Amino acid sequence: MAMPKPEPFGMSLEEAMRTQRAIRRLKPDPVDDALVLRCIELALKAPTGSNAQNWEFVVVKDPVVKAKLARLNRVAWSAYGGIGRFLARRAGDDKGLRIIDAVQWQADHFEEIPVIIVACLNAWVPPWPAIASSSLYGSIYPSVQNLLLAARAAGLGAALITLPLWNKTLARWALGLPWNVTPVAVVPMGWPMGRYGPTTRRPVEKVVSLDRHGNRAFLKR
Repeated sequence: MAMPKPEPFGMSLEEAMRTQRAIRRLKPDPVDDALVLRCIELALKAPTGSNAQNWEFVVVKDPVVKAKLARLNRVAWSAYGGIGRFLARRAGDDKGLRIIDAVQWQADHFEEIPVIIVACLNAWVPPWPAIASSSLYGSIYPSVQNLLLAARAAGLGAALITLPLWNKTLARWALGLPWNVTPVAVVPMGWPMGRYGPTTRRPVEKVVSLDRHGNRAFLKR
């Protein structure tokens, strides 16, 4: 007898946070539009600077548009992936090689992923001064994290990537974006081939300083 699927969004926030990870290997099975919209609706609950709510989300399902983003992704990955694999092999980093293999799978199967969500700022992001761009990005990334947590709570796999956006002009053309809407993050989403699970992270006491960098006051001696 088949086990019933858990109700979407039924898990606690802490469980979603503790078991969230980048899921890159996704099934080609379709994802219901209502579930995708529900995840984006939860993403919109994130705060933005001055409550501007200056976001746009493009849900990509059209194979032609997906193929354009896939080509952009592969161009960038052909450079980064080769360097990353060389360095991981040289260091004997088996965990790093497994991550690179997952990213390679995502690049090879990008067109098969059922839903690609592109998070955009409804603004032109100036390259200078740095504080201007960082402030604008601060108004979109909290919503992207909400989107990832919502996907986790719904049992969907997802990951934040930016390689398809290495050329903003080409990305705009692929998505039909005007010059004053800036693509910022890409979230491939679908039903995971693998599974979620507890993530391995350094102890909090080893990454927190008190008052000045390096003062590991919370680290047990």
